[in-house]
Amino acid sequence: MGLVTGIWISVLGMLGGSSFVISKRPDAKEVIDQLAPYQGWLGAVSALWGGWTVTNQVLFRMGWMTEFPVQWWTMTANGAILLLLGLLLGVGVLKSFSSSKEANEKLDETVEKLSPYQVTLGLIAMGLGVWTILQTFLL
Repeated sequence: MGLVTGIWISVLGMLGGSSFVISKRPDAKEVIDQLAPYQGWLGAVSALWGGWTVTNQVLFRMGWMTEFPVQWWTMTANGAILLLLGLLLGVGVLKSFSSSKEANEKLDETVEKLSPYQVTLGLIAMGLGVWTILQTFLL
């Protein structure tokens, strides 16, 4: 599970921080352009997955905080990043599932507040993705 999550978060982070990634590695533009058409769906799935992960960690796995603290914090951070970056990248797809004008307005407000941090969240996601992959093999 950690390997899949790590790869997924790394890809999501690359999409979220695409402007920074391309400025540092222009050759990455080709890969990002191939993923861009799926950005909305990747974001929507990530937001739902992240929401579930954070809820699961807080409601059912609090005991892990003392028994396996590194794994607990890593999984909780993964969930938070998936939720936040997923909302930013998947807002269009998520809004298509709701017919409630109020819900869509609230989603727009949330995305507006998060937008200035998109590149930062993308960079954090890439680092956390690498850590998650390493943790899978080390711990």
